[in-house]
Amino acid sequence: MAEILSLSMPFFGLIFLGYAAGRIMKIPVEGLAWLNAFIIYFALPALFFQLLSQTPFDELTNGPFIFATTFSTYLAFAIAFTIGALVTRGNISSATIQGVAGSYSNIGYMGPGLTLAALGPQATVPTALIFCFDNALLFTLVPFLMALGSGEGMNVRQTTLIVLKRVFLHPFIMATIAGVIAAYFQFQPPGPVDQLLPFLRSAAAPAALFAMGVTVALRPLKRVPWELPGILFVKLIIHPIIVVVMLNLIGVNDPVWVSTAILMAALPPALNVFILAQQYDTYVQRASSAVLIGTVVSVFTVTAVLFLVKEGLVPTNLFGS
Repeated sequence: MAEILSLSMPFFGLIFLGYAAGRIMKIPVEGLAWLNAFIIYFALPALFFQLLSQTPFDELTNGPFIFATTFSTYLAFAIAFTIGALVTRGNISSATIQGVAGSYSNIGYMGPGLTLAALGPQATVPTALIFCFDNALLFTLVPFLMALGSGEGMNVRQTTLIVLKRVFLHPFIMATIAGVIAAYFQFQPPGPVDQLLPFLRSAAAPAALFAMGVTVALRPLKRVPWELPGILFVKLIIHPIIVVVMLNLIGVNDPVWVSTAILMAALPPALNVFILAQQYDTYVQRASSAVLIGTVVSVFTVTAVLFLVKEGLVPTNLFGS
């Protein structure tokens, strides 16, 4: 258990240090802008690019794994969306944000640091694949559903262009694509660039987790919506269970890949849930509550999943003979 706590506590410790700093220090929210820019446009892309570019290309084309994890995220979204639609009596826009809260893990800020610390470099490829395809899925679903829920005529061409732009111009996904191309051609960056990348990737997780804590602190919790426990139950419990079943059903049984997928699914709602809610001016305060409460509860749920992973208790042959 000491080993489990030593893995999980630094991650949650950085979040709560950021939260404490945000509550105590009188620094305006605008002060986060450059830190977030560093994380999103430099540190995390460097992490994904370098790790992927050093991976054998044939490991990056695991179709069954991609299908199982992405479809699992879709199922979690569908369940949470249904809960939201029932609660809001058919409000598609609010239900969409609730669906995102129940399915969009913190795979950018927490994911890479946690999976690599727990499972080692072998977790690089499954981590990057989940990040890339989960983002592509949700960045596709949200604009279309928001356009549908707006009550206005949907301009399919314009909406499609927006979706494609958000998916393929996202810095994380661009870095992932660049890393895959570099792996295919076995490209080695020039010396100075190759020396810079480790500095950037080492700063990614600490800066991202601290920034997440500050951001949550600057958006205080006013009330807990009564539907939130159900949505968080989907995110923190149901989503990892779906992943286990899907991977076993489809025959993916590599322990590291299965453990990586479960850890990624067990993470709390991403800060992007709040950002999307703010962007569409829908479910904003409750989205902030989902991120804050989900992060607090995940201290216990993610630690429990880490225990299962480290003890080798993750099932990899549920449907075998």
